[in-house]
Amino acid sequence: MRTFIATTALLTTLAATAQADLARYELDGEHTAIYFTVDHIGYAKTLGIFTDLSGSFMYDVETQELGEVVVSIDAGSVNTFHKRRDGHVRGGDFLHVSEHPEITFVASGGTPSGDTIGTVTGDLTILGVSLPVTLVVTLNKVADYPFGHKREVLGLSMATKIQRSDFGMTYGVENNLVGDEVTINIETEAMKMN
Repeated sequence: MRTFIATTALLTTLAATAQADLARYELDGEHTAIYFTVDHIGYAKTLGIFTDLSGSFMYDVETQELGEVVVSIDAGSVNTFHKRRDGHVRGGDFLHVSEHPEITFVASGGTPSGDTIGTVTGDLTILGVSLPVTLVVTLNKVADYPFGHKREVLGLSMATKIQRSDFGMTYGVENNLVGDEVTINIETEAMKMN
């Protein structure tokens, strides 16, 4: 019994120590791009980017422990580099931003598969529908930022694919005018805040 209590106490102490090493990182909006491509009638992929977003997470560089991932995207900030198309994408056929102004991604942890690669699975919410999505993540660089403040910055590349019809966005799917599969890429610099 004493061994059990001692072991439990040790594990609790180790968990608390590991938890204490997690630092908060925030996405640098000036150096973050969330962009997507989707097929247009089979001719080519159309590119879109979201320009207004915020996000943060907890991370330990040494242990690769990840937690409290929260990203919020202003759906109305979508830009496909064509004014009329942007209006259509913001409307009821696609993002319906008047009813669903925010896209979110929330995750509680990740799974490293190497020193610089891993996956993060969380809930992606679009049009009020939340579904699990897995991001493939590459850690490009960890270093103090060379300009201004000298805080640590993580450089990250992430990618995933979704079926937009799973979220209720079915316009153009049945007649193949607009592809169902959407490829999503994220490039970000995340700043250590503490």
